[in-house]
Amino acid sequence: MSQPRKAVALISGGLDSLLAARVMLEQGIHVEGINFFTGFCVEGHTHAIRQKDRKRPKRNNALWVAEQLGIRLHIVDVIEEYKDVVINPRHGYGANLNPCLDCKVFMVHKAWEWIRAHDFDFIVTGEVIGQRPMSQRADTLPVVARESGAEDLLLRPLCARNLPPTLPEREGWVDRERLYDFSGRTRKPQMALARQFGIEDYAQPAGGCCFLTDRQYATKLADLWRSRGERRYELDDIMLLKVGRHIRPRPHFKLIIGREEGENRFLEGYRKRFTHLRCTSHKGPLVLVDGEASDQDLELAARMVGRFGQGRHAEQVEVEAQRPGGAVLHFQVAPLPASEIPAEWYV
Repeated sequence: MSQPRKAVALISGGLDSLLAARVMLEQGIHVEGINFFTGFCVEGHTHAIRQKDRKRPKRNNALWVAEQLGIRLHIVDVIEEYKDVVINPRHGYGANLNPCLDCKVFMVHKAWEWIRAHDFDFIVTGEVIGQRPMSQRADTLPVVARESGAEDLLLRPLCARNLPPTLPEREGWVDRERLYDFSGRTRKPQMALARQFGIEDYAQPAGGCCFLTDRQYATKLADLWRSRGERRYELDDIMLLKVGRHIRPRPHFKLIIGREEGENRFLEGYRKRFTHLRCTSHKGPLVLVDGEASDQDLELAARMVGRFGQGRHAEQVEVEAQRPGGAVLHFQVAPLPASEIPAEWYV
């Protein structure tokens, strides 16, 4: 018997990619998964930090999907390469700072490079026509295939019968009649197919798995770029945007304020790199200062620390501020009333 054809499936951790890979396995294709780590992934960060997310399963859904399918998963770090996609998207942004079309082109291109390097035959994705307003339209699916270089080595099993046959279909590697013609925003066909396969547990569809699609997160990233006067970021920048209350009382610095114990513990890991403050007279949050803050700025920051701690109703609180070089300042200040914190300070 001839060896089975080999496909690499883009595995995001969602239902669509799970089903697309499973459909290929049902046809006897050897499938391995690939997942690209950009730094903007939702899973594995705030879900594991915040108390309000305590009941959510603490798992990497891409790894979990691969385990359920019994396939090997390759996790590829693309943080540095992905920066150009975020900063200079050829096709622009979606509703927020999500470069969805450029992102899909990038990831399929990386998968195309991978199959060439590992002697695989084609690429599988969970895309469905009409499901995403920017990257999964009838006019943009061909753009992804063309600009990624994958061309007709890119197979979309869930909507393949709505599209021209790809090379795997024309060559008989897969049976086109056993592929699907899903379309539109509804997930009911996918959920029905999951039940047919006996799949009951999967990540619930919720608008994507990327922080760049989140309005509040995108606002914080845009604020970061404005404050620096240029579009650039490092991994620590985008990790810190996911955590805490962000307040910019002055253009040249902002405060990152822990909202609960889990976030305070997370921010502790950055104490040596940032000027930080904590209240010593009352229980309260750890606060990082991002930017260059004078002693006068730190006095205002100390009053903010008092506002967000248990001493908010005290006449005065004691706050300690420590700069990265080790210099320590002590403040005895009145907590800033909520009425004196303008809404525009909140990022």
